[in-house]
Amino acid sequence: MAFKPNYRQERLARERTKDVKRNEKQKRREEDAAKRKAEREPDTQSGAS
Repeated sequence: MAFKPNYRQERLARERTKDVKRNEKQKRREEDAAKRKAEREPDTQSGAS
């Protein structure tokens, strides 16, 4: 006999994968923003000394 579907478990698994993907995307966006900021501000840092 087949198991009856466990919708809660399936939903939690989908949400978990979405959270991982969302966190990876946020991390990538933060890294890109930091890179852009670093490219913009080297003149300011070297002139401050």
